[in-house]
Amino acid sequence: MAQRKAAVAPETRKVAKAEGKGSKPAPGLRDRRRERGEASIQRIIDATIELIAEEGLATVTMQRIAEHVGSSNALVVFHFRSKENLFRAVLQYLSDQYDELWASLVRAPDLSPVQRLMGALECAQRFSRLHPKWVSVFVVFSSDRKSMQIYNEIGMPNDLAYTAEAREFLVEIADIGGYSDVDTDTLAESLNYLVHGAWFWDHLNPPEGRSDVLRKTMLMLLHQAFPRHFDLAPRG
Repeated sequence: MAQRKAAVAPETRKVAKAEGKGSKPAPGLRDRRRERGEASIQRIIDATIELIAEEGLATVTMQRIAEHVGSSNALVVFHFRSKENLFRAVLQYLSDQYDELWASLVRAPDLSPVQRLMGALECAQRFSRLHPKWVSVFVVFSSDRKSMQIYNEIGMPNDLAYTAEAREFLVEIADIGGYSDVDTDTLAESLNYLVHGAWFWDHLNPPEGRSDVLRKTMLMLLHQAFPRHFDLAPRG
């Protein structure tokens, strides 16, 4: 998937603006400095993701992150000012990556409600399969009491938005197919529980090899609700 610019703490942007005051370097030099700065920020974010996924949040410090990325502690502090700002940047970066994948699979033009819902299922599974450490960081942030506030501010609004969007697809399918007895609210929440439960379980017990359990389970649930629109045939 395409990489997006890493989220940067407001303090970092203030420092960058302060550097711009006074004599102005040539445009080419400014571009190179910006590219080096963005690459440095991304390396720090990647290193933080690695440490959190492997060890949780308790032992992660700015100094350990600097050592992991092979830079000085001063550089990490320069970019992010505090560990909380760095954690916010990490969670924002991961949220942006998921949203980008969701947009490509779910919000592409000319898709039917069934195709959009299948895209939502594919998004959850592909994200987990391609980036298990990213999923682990989401799980850690959402389950650690100290970081839960950050997750509630950055991650939770997106989770609620995805669930609401999936609910709209379910309502459309129910209307199109004449499934008047389907409780779309409960079905949407059930699909959401399946995704987060699978992510939590895989974080604690990393699967060996490729697993299709999440997709099959969600398809079984959808087939029960909408038998004419979802079948259980394996993907060819």
